[in-house]
Amino acid sequence: MPKSTIRKGTASHEVVSRDAWNRARQALLKVEKDFFRLHDRLKEKRRALPWVKIEKTYGFDGPQGKETLADLFAGRHQLLVYHFMFDPADDEGCPHCSFWADHFDSVNVHIGQRDTTFVVASRAPWKKLRAFQKRMGWKFKWVSSDDGDFNYDFHVSFRPEDIARGTAIYNYAPVPAEMSGMTDREGLSAFYRDGRGNVYHTYSTYARGIDLLNTTYNFLDLTARGRDENPEASQDWVRYHDRYA
Repeated sequence: MPKSTIRKGTASHEVVSRDAWNRARQALLKVEKDFFRLHDRLKEKRRALPWVKIEKTYGFDGPQGKETLADLFAGRHQLLVYHFMFDPADDEGCPHCSFWADHFDSVNVHIGQRDTTFVVASRAPWKKLRAFQKRMGWKFKWVSSDDGDFNYDFHVSFRPEDIARGTAIYNYAPVPAEMSGMTDREGLSAFYRDGRGNVYHTYSTYARGIDLLNTTYNFLDLTARGRDENPEASQDWVRYHDRYA
């Protein structure tokens, strides 16, 4: 079968016989297997990180009323908290965090069977969170950290004075100048609660680190065009799911 080429935008692809395609796919399979073995080693290193004991009593407001960080575990040993961008002055949560949140309920059905509780936290008051959650149809537990230290201590919210002093941190580095107008960013933090009730911070990830939580991206990554996003403005196509044409 003669080769031909299909062009789509700036990408081009050969069209080959099934045998030639199988040889190319087998070569890629070897690369994929090497990657997954490397990823397994990365996950082992993540689990081997040292822990930090939580000394503060962080407070939250949610569907069960006032709760502490320890209460959010709901009797389990592990807790995952997604840091959802929702400034108290806004009436809607971040559209991109909403894109991520559209995937949470399906995971939450199963995650409790592995001794793990999942909670979403934002600075906006719970009344706003509840109204937006009702509109979006989400079922996961969402709590307000108000303007307490929780968001700031885990480096997903930034006080103006900290930005001015250059002490605001995001993704383990000083907040860059182009983020100076932002009050919040996205992320995920993991905690462990031992049998004596002590709570430990075990892991946090931010920016591209939360890609693993987005099933839509994981599906699109398997297609010929991938995410097909504008490299200068990724996610500019994303809308609240009730506002797509």
